[in-house]
Amino acid sequence: MQLAHDHTKSSLSALTLAAIGIVYGDIGTSPLYTMQEVFDHKHGLALSPENILGIVSLILWGLIFIVSLKYVTLVLRANNRGEGGIMALAALTLESVGKNSKMYFPLVILGVIGASLFYGDGVVTPAMTVLSAIEGIKVATPALKPFVVPITLIILICLYAVQSRGTATIGKFFGPVMVVWFAVLAAMGVYNILRVPAILEAFNPMHALEFLYFHRWAAFIALGAVVLAFTGSEALYADMGHFGPKPIRAAWFFIVFPALGLNYLGQGALLMIEPTAVSNPFFNQLGDWSIYPLVVLSTMAAVIASQATISGAFSMTKQAISLGFLPRMKIIHTSSKEIGQIYIPVVNWLQLAAVVGAVVGFGSATNLASAYGIANTGTMLVTSILTFFVIRYGWKYNLALCIASTSFFLLIDISLFSSNALKFFSGGWFPIALGFCICVVMLTWRRGRSLVFDNLKKHAIPLEEFLESLFISPPVRVEGTAVFLRGEADGVPHALLHNLSHNKILHERVIFITLHNREIPWVPFSERIKVTDLKNNCFQVDVYYGFKNEPDIPNALELCAPFGLVFEPLDTSYFISRQTIISSPGGGMAMWREGLFVTMSRNARDAADYYQIPSNRVIEVGAQVEI
Repeated sequence: MQLAHDHTKSSLSALTLAAIGIVYGDIGTSPLYTMQEVFDHKHGLALSPENILGIVSLILWGLIFIVSLKYVTLVLRANNRGEGGIMALAALTLESVGKNSKMYFPLVILGVIGASLFYGDGVVTPAMTVLSAIEGIKVATPALKPFVVPITLIILICLYAVQSRGTATIGKFFGPVMVVWFAVLAAMGVYNILRVPAILEAFNPMHALEFLYFHRWAAFIALGAVVLAFTGSEALYADMGHFGPKPIRAAWFFIVFPALGLNYLGQGALLMIEPTAVSNPFFNQLGDWSIYPLVVLSTMAAVIASQATISGAFSMTKQAISLGFLPRMKIIHTSSKEIGQIYIPVVNWLQLAAVVGAVVGFGSATNLASAYGIANTGTMLVTSILTFFVIRYGWKYNLALCIASTSFFLLIDISLFSSNALKFFSGGWFPIALGFCICVVMLTWRRGRSLVFDNLKKHAIPLEEFLESLFISPPVRVEGTAVFLRGEADGVPHALLHNLSHNKILHERVIFITLHNREIPWVPFSERIKVTDLKNNCFQVDVYYGFKNEPDIPNALELCAPFGLVFEPLDTSYFISRQTIISSPGGGMAMWREGLFVTMSRNARDAADYYQIPSNRVIEVGAQVEI
């Protein structure tokens, strides 16, 4: 992955094409199901010209206010050193308010909730988009209805099965395919607009306001379906680090927004003259001859949209690990050139299991629509709240200006979330339940690590005092370099005490290395290393990483050369304390949470593997830590 400031090396057009393929897959496939769900019989909306104009007007102005103004104009500016997404925004918010603020912990909780909802939405998106695309075959041949779910499952299983190969090859085709997709959306829209030019009146916002005023409760319920047109907005922000804001803005204003707007207008025009097309407005736009080609094209677009959410889950997990919200996991880099292309097996297969459960359990896109939207609008709401704290405490803007710039969007987000909350018992519980489970896991891991940190700090032996007393009567020193990992709160590493107690020796050069995770995405090499001379050829090396940097201790040691520390790989041994976490009565958490934390600790990825240390140079020493 390139840093945002490196994007100037690539042409704006190339980055814009790539952004169309990666960023806009989710929101770009919304026309597949939005109008169909809005006029579904359960909402009780009559298919009248006034209602059609009102709904299309709501969608158009929602795209203007929510996507164009909120995300593209405002939120893209609230980036964390060029990186976006709910975790990056949460880290930026916490940095803005400071650890001593009374709002710090509530904002931690809010950030975790936003991230958890993102995971829940990431499960529903692949199921919803692929199901919607495959359901097009029912429009052509109702006899094929029993095959919709099996075909959907086959496509999704194949998609998840190839994740370990990476997205480098298929990613090259994402942009061109989505350009064709948006061109087709625009062409179908223009075709039907020419049939009913009166639909262009939907640009008048009075139609949206009149619809809300005269229908009130029914309109409020319908918002839960209208919001489907905006799902995927969070991807604009989450993928900013891949491309930078300029390509994302260019893609939206010049290609994506015009295509979506034209297609929604075209579907509205179609419903005005052919009310029977309401069963599936998207696939009925051009007649029977176009259904099968549209099924193929929409399936490709749905797979691309699904790939974006899967890759997003991998990136989100890696950030959460670096920020201390999840245990270490096996992360496989699928590209030697792009650091952002990663594969996390545990996340991949757990997400597939949840997606399969959603497809089988709900059975149709209409049923899944009840589950779709609530998690997305929840994340949108959290984004608006966190943005307020960034512009107020990070950018130091005037309080009145901060309130004015975010309260309008908060009102919209609250309205959309409230409308979707009505669907909780009809399916909305599913992504919320997933998000709740992930939230519990993340908060439990953070709390457990905090308790371990406090326990180690309480029993730590100060390192400098220990070394001073040690060299009064120094042990036998042997050739080579010993590298001891120690946490920020640790004193003397347990591995060093073990080595002195059992082997009675000390290497001729001793390095104590401590990793510091900062709440920023990238730490440049020039600021990565700090070396402190502890005397007697002992050194403390502090290594600083951002949540998107790759922990690599051998590489970090190479950066010590300007400080006079040069390491020969064959003469360097790494001593790692292998912690065994055991729970104890009154440990600070409920027993079931302690058990969960202990289980995660035991299954966390091996530290040596995670930090890229050659296994043949590692000496592990066991140690028990109570919580």
